[in-house]
Amino acid sequence: MRIDRGSADSGSRPRQGDAPGGAFDAVVFDLDGTLADTAEDLSDAMNRVLRGRGFAVHDVDAYKQMVGKGIRNLVTVALPPGARDEATVTACNDELLADYGEHCLVKTRLYPGITELLGALKAEGIPLAVFSNKAEGLTRRIVGALTAPGVFVAVVGARAGRPLKPDPTPALRLAELLGSAPARVAYVGDSDTDMRTAVAAGMQPVGVSWGFRSPAELVEHGAAVVLDHPRQLLDLLHHRGSRRPAGDQPVATG
Repeated sequence: MRIDRGSADSGSRPRQGDAPGGAFDAVVFDLDGTLADTAEDLSDAMNRVLRGRGFAVHDVDAYKQMVGKGIRNLVTVALPPGARDEATVTACNDELLADYGEHCLVKTRLYPGITELLGALKAEGIPLAVFSNKAEGLTRRIVGALTAPGVFVAVVGARAGRPLKPDPTPALRLAELLGSAPARVAYVGDSDTDMRTAVAAGMQPVGVSWGFRSPAELVEHGAAVVLDHPRQLLDLLHHRGSRRPAGDQPVATG
């Protein structure tokens, strides 16, 4: 577990006193790269779309850098620069949604320890929600297939008229639904977009190292703490988190 203590010139980065440690009573989770490893199903679907049009494909690691800003953005950056006109992006976006809708649960799995974490938080009476930039129907389908009924108070994804992360508006609405002040909500994610959303919403930015982006990227964009295993979120809730400056070697916690 790595803690970012912040600095005098860190701008919107959390101050030393902002690092979580039992100071949250609700949690908002990102989905892709945080709760579930969705990278292979996403990359397989997008590569089928690209192959169908004679375009070059990408490996899974490349797609991990593309996700997080919505499906349309993924399509845009996956296409060759010369094929990013509005008509092609729209057509490929529709093709990807159709393909991924049929294959979104082929290889997608929860990360190790997530099921136990969700159960423990639920047992503690901590209200939970999911906020993703993935289309809301797909977000709810994946969450519903991989988690037990009733775990989450709300599952929110992208839909027409709703701003995408890092706009904090949906996150603030989730805080209301969870019955918590934003400052007492731990926002858990694996990307710069998640950390920027948490900072903008005034929530506690908690990064995870097992997802699609590096701990350094998370800290750069405001993470107050980077978890190396899901159980460490419980350590924070119970004031047991080992605290070391961000960038130190991970600290194992029981």
